[in-house]
Amino acid sequence: MRREFSFSKVFNFRDVGGYPGQDGRPVRWRRLFRSDTLSGLGEVDRAEFLELGVRTVVDLRRSSEVEQQGRVPQWDGLVHRGIAPEHREWFHTPYRDGADPIRYLADRYRDMAEEGAAGLATAVGVIADEQAAPVVVHCVAGKDRTGVICALTLSLLGVADADIDADYARSTAGNQRYVAWARANGQPDLEMLPWFRSPAGTIQLFLAELRQRHGSVERYLTGAGLDPEQITTLRAHLLQ
Repeated sequence: MRREFSFSKVFNFRDVGGYPGQDGRPVRWRRLFRSDTLSGLGEVDRAEFLELGVRTVVDLRRSSEVEQQGRVPQWDGLVHRGIAPEHREWFHTPYRDGADPIRYLADRYRDMAEEGAAGLATAVGVIADEQAAPVVVHCVAGKDRTGVICALTLSLLGVADADIDADYARSTAGNQRYVAWARANGQPDLEMLPWFRSPAGTIQLFLAELRQRHGSVERYLTGAGLDPEQITTLRAHLLQ
């Protein structure tokens, strides 16, 4: 099955299906997608995007980001769910030159998990709803908030941390495509700073430390408000 998709101004869109999950059951293809912001979709992309059958768009961006960047096109059949996890913005803890990017990013994801737990649980709950599927979840770059949501979801499905981490690391190539496009369109000084990178090992570190604090991903999410029945439903419709 095809994992990566290219659209005119969307650079980090992919299917997260196919990974081995609980009891050896693979994650279903064409049920859960992840992406950078979808406001870049245009009429030239309509047919290919709608062919994927997406019903629900889970938008993790802040209201200010939505106002600045716009939303997914209002095409027939699409439901937009704005669910912004409440957490401190990164300018409060800026990246310092020479710092370990894996440690820096894992710490930012820890902050998000602790401060935005309710929003993260709500987003996973939407993904757990079979009637909402297929779902695409996105933020701005499609790697941080989206990466955490996909990591939590795939972990509940029994996908190995190494596979979750490898999927996360794919976003570096997607963000490189964005940087190349931006440079060609009037932003020649744009650099591949940490918020455009997804270094291997980051999500594995995040998940390991989340389990140290909460015991398991399942306990973390149920403590944040996810109903155990939703986890059962998630596994029923997202695992083959």
